[in-house]
Amino acid sequence: MNAGVRSEEDSKKMSTDIRFTDFKSDKQPTWCPGCGDFGTMNGMMKALANTGNDPDNTFIVAGIGCSGKIGTYMHSYALHGVHGRALPVGIGAKLANPNLEVMVAGGDGDGYSIGAGHFIHAVRRNVDMTYIVMDNRIYGLTKGQASPTSREDFETSTTPDGPKQPPVNPLALALAAGGTFIAQSFSSDAQRHTEIVQQAVEHDGFGFVNVYSPCVTFNDVDTYDYFRDSIVDLQESNHDPTDYDDAKDAILDADKEYQGIIYRDENSTPWEQREGLTENMADIPDGAPDDAMDLVREFY
Repeated sequence: MNAGVRSEEDSKKMSTDIRFTDFKSDKQPTWCPGCGDFGTMNGMMKALANTGNDPDNTFIVAGIGCSGKIGTYMHSYALHGVHGRALPVGIGAKLANPNLEVMVAGGDGDGYSIGAGHFIHAVRRNVDMTYIVMDNRIYGLTKGQASPTSREDFETSTTPDGPKQPPVNPLALALAAGGTFIAQSFSSDAQRHTEIVQQAVEHDGFGFVNVYSPCVTFNDVDTYDYFRDSIVDLQESNHDPTDYDDAKDAILDADKEYQGIIYRDENSTPWEQREGLTENMADIPDGAPDDAMDLVREFY
């Protein structure tokens, strides 16, 4: 079955009995025991099932890093892209087939270093899709180098005195780029993490969630215990996620690790809706233009 070929009505009928376990593939993850990515992935699957999606209308795109094989571990359409380039692939798929549920997954190195440019422009374009970043504040796949979100004094084999530069604040980047849904969760807080990702999926526009996803092998500073002791849940405060100034204050508060919906624009209009892109581009009723092959030959 081709993704998105069936009607939207058929998709809804087939989605009524979907459980999150339907999104599990038969491949066993090779992440380290205790890796935060297990919890992150479980929340993604639960959020997809809770929103009425099913594997046949879901497309997972991943970049490079420990998070990169998540499309193998989830049962859906998937593509394992190149380093930092998952977002443009996901955007292209969504614009070509608006009926697809597109979820892009990556890590802090993949998304906020080589992929930082794509991240900013994906936020400002506001295509209706979800971006989940598994932020462990280290390069785990390459055995423990400082990442864009590592602490200024975080010691590694390649930065024995620490990076000596402030960590990237992805939430601030998203807000400055005009983000319409900005959130943060903790992979070990299963219920809240699922709720937050679910709201990102339901958002009309680009839903961005930075997930605290501890690396138990190479990061002995930003641990499960650290986050459990440090996290402040915005749901338990008087924070108003629709208030831009409230969001800015929370994002720039470097002394706290916040969880929850930080900012949500309730008047968000997805880019494809604004531009009138509603048709499945795989359907070309009249075939390719007569001179299409001449154009291809010109470039090859």
